[in-house]
Amino acid sequence: MSLKRSYMEIELKMIKLVKSTFYNEIETKKKLCDFILGSKQLSMNQKCLEFETKFAKYQGRKYAIMVNSGSSANLALIQSLLNLKILNKKSKVGFSALTWATNIMPLIQLGLEPIPIDISLKNLNVCSDNLLEVLEKVELDALFITNLLGFCGNLDKISEICKKKGIVLIEDNCESLGSALNDVKLGNFGLASTTSFYVGHHMSTIEGGMVCTDDKELYDMLLMTRAHGWDRNLSQDKQKRLMKENSVDDFHAKYTFYTLGYNFRPTEITSFLGIEQLKFIEKITNSRCKNFHKFNDIANQNPHFHKLDASHMSFVSNFAYPLICKDHDKFENYKKKFVENNIEIRPIVGGSIIEQPFFKSYESTKKINFECSNAKKANMFGFYFTNRPDLTEDELELIKNLLRSD
Repeated sequence: MSLKRSYMEIELKMIKLVKSTFYNEIETKKKLCDFILGSKQLSMNQKCLEFETKFAKYQGRKYAIMVNSGSSANLALIQSLLNLKILNKKSKVGFSALTWATNIMPLIQLGLEPIPIDISLKNLNVCSDNLLEVLEKVELDALFITNLLGFCGNLDKISEICKKKGIVLIEDNCESLGSALNDVKLGNFGLASTTSFYVGHHMSTIEGGMVCTDDKELYDMLLMTRAHGWDRNLSQDKQKRLMKENSVDDFHAKYTFYTLGYNFRPTEITSFLGIEQLKFIEKITNSRCKNFHKFNDIANQNPHFHKLDASHMSFVSNFAYPLICKDHDKFENYKKKFVENNIEIRPIVGGSIIEQPFFKSYESTKKINFECSNAKKANMFGFYFTNRPDLTEDELELIKNLLRSD
């Protein structure tokens, strides 16, 4: 099928990164209307607990704590590790140099020392070689790794290095829901992981996020950090213990703040949406995986792109497909081709974060001098396009043709 024919068949409609708010949108909105009309309480309640339980089961973790966004999940997790004294204000925390801004902002906001780690152009993620290179220069207390765009590096090896050296491993899994390495879902390699349910992510609750862990102490702390630092969502035994330890009476207990916290509570509306969208998660991730392999088989034959290698992964729930061109001219050429064919594109996530103004502006980052040349190259010569699960055959065909070499 020619580009011209494909282009005509989609009637010049934009192939957008995000087409709808929800998967199965019309039915979801109808159910949402009925739920709101029939609900007596829309602030956080039993639907939140139900969604957390079901999501934890899907992810394969013991505990899941829902919050109002993926960014809040990152901040709540770092604050909870500080509250538990697992980390402290002097802790050095490694992070993936190619990531989203709110993966790094909590480290700066909470006074930790962020240490950038470069990525591999083979999978756009931190690999063990990247980590070991940094560890030759600085001792890390924690590693906040990003599983970018549904991919990962050799997380199994990274996890082994972290365990051996006493480095706390946590994962930003916001773009990799469902992806797996050695049949272990990404987000399950460290102490905890975060997920986003923002519109356009693997499943949408409009806004929303989750922290998952197997650690009961961290789970309890996250429940308090999510809601002002009080104990209302803890078990009765834990509440009584805190009251006794802090000499709090029954009258004041519900308004006692035991630790540093925020108001990151979700609503019953977002939780209801999460339960509904979770019903389609296998269909969504399978479609993304199937599309990824179609794109990747063609793109890897094009000598103008750096080859993506996800052969080490057992399942690739690709968030969006990235193209990293080998030089500026090819980057401009392919960018122009996609735009002219009405396909929405954007830079690779937040680009090289150490080049971002917010990162450069804080004193705590100015003494950092780590070369992240691959992250910079992905930022300068890369873009991504949609891998929505509802792409039509005509849309897929058009994109595949654009991926072929001139």
